[in-house]
Amino acid sequence: MPVLAWVVTRAVLLLTLFGPLRFPGDDVRPDVVVIYHGWYERLVTGSFPVGDVTWQYPPAAAAVFLAPALLPFLTYSHAFYLLCCAADATVLVMLLRAGRAHGRDLAGAWLWIAGVAVLGPLVLARYDVMVTALAIAALLTAARHPRVAGALAGIGALVKAWPLLVLAGARPGRTTRRSWGAALVTTVGVSAAFLAFTRGPFAFLTQQRQRGVEIESLGALPFHVLRWLGLWHGTSRLHYGSFEFLGPYVPTAARFALAGAVLAFCWLVWWRIRARTFSDVVLYDAAFAAVLVFVTTSRVISPQYLIWLLGLGALCLTSHSTVQRRPVLLILAACFFTVLEFPVGFGQVVRSNLPGIVVLLIRDGLLLVATVSACRRLWHSTASRPEATPHDAGSVFGGVSKGERSRIKIRAKSSESQLQGR
Repeated sequence: MPVLAWVVTRAVLLLTLFGPLRFPGDDVRPDVVVIYHGWYERLVTGSFPVGDVTWQYPPAAAAVFLAPALLPFLTYSHAFYLLCCAADATVLVMLLRAGRAHGRDLAGAWLWIAGVAVLGPLVLARYDVMVTALAIAALLTAARHPRVAGALAGIGALVKAWPLLVLAGARPGRTTRRSWGAALVTTVGVSAAFLAFTRGPFAFLTQQRQRGVEIESLGALPFHVLRWLGLWHGTSRLHYGSFEFLGPYVPTAARFALAGAVLAFCWLVWWRIRARTFSDVVLYDAAFAAVLVFVTTSRVISPQYLIWLLGLGALCLTSHSTVQRRPVLLILAACFFTVLEFPVGFGQVVRSNLPGIVVLLIRDGLLLVATVSACRRLWHSTASRPEATPHDAGSVFGGVSKGERSRIKIRAKSSESQLQGR
């Protein structure tokens, strides 16, 4: 049944990209047809798009944009959509296998099917689904093959940075050393190869200095409201490949976003130091929480970022033991409002009209609530251990349920009566 649902929903998405059907709102295809194809023509020469401010990706992303050459009998855009669809199918297969390994739990697979369908054709018109597949593969191999997991995470980091965060919850000791060591070796080795055989692989690091605040981010909300009220007179325009706010106080907001990301990293390190419980499920839960806090604090929350959260959240739901069920469902709700702001109502967002502001407030509010909830649940399930006191019966029994406590007391009294009878 999940496979049938996937086939039907993806067929509809592909039809909207190939032309017979039309998805409401802005067209999501120009990035592939114009920008990605332009990068492809430059990359095949062995040079990165140096000087192109829209190029903002680590060097291994080149492999993604060159991949449509594997299907030379198709146009570049059609080949790209089909490769993204293949990555989408790979994610589904991994989720189905993970769910069956945890007692035939298909909740994760269903979340992925539904979430991608809600986000719409954008999922197959951006390369984030391919990166998500790499990250999930790294998480699923971490228990038995930590070096392989580290290598996959390292490659993922060189494609779009964030997959390195999925190792945040690796088991301490040998697993952590092997996975992080492999990630480091892979990252350094592949980077050295790009430096040796290509031109300008790390130019993107110096091409983002003057970025503003992307209009869909959490930090953009005050500017939207003030602009609607007529109290702020900046502008929103295409800048560094996305619509950003430019004007008074925007640099300050960007610095606040950066400070938030630093604080998020500090919290993640503190959680890692304090955590006492590690397992495969904790690895998934920690990866979801880690990526979520960096998405929420980012000054760029593009709609495709939700693909990352959907994939990691779906992996959490493959186990009954996850503590992230509620935050993951909040992300699914955020997907609905994400598609309302892009592509359906993007014009309203760009102009800071009231409908666009309301949709953004709800979407970003859901992300913020999900972030706080995910971090709180991860902390209490792994790092928080309340001390037992003689007057605290609940703490004496640890995490035992109330009914179990009663049964234990009854058995104790029964044993005491038998001893007295003797």
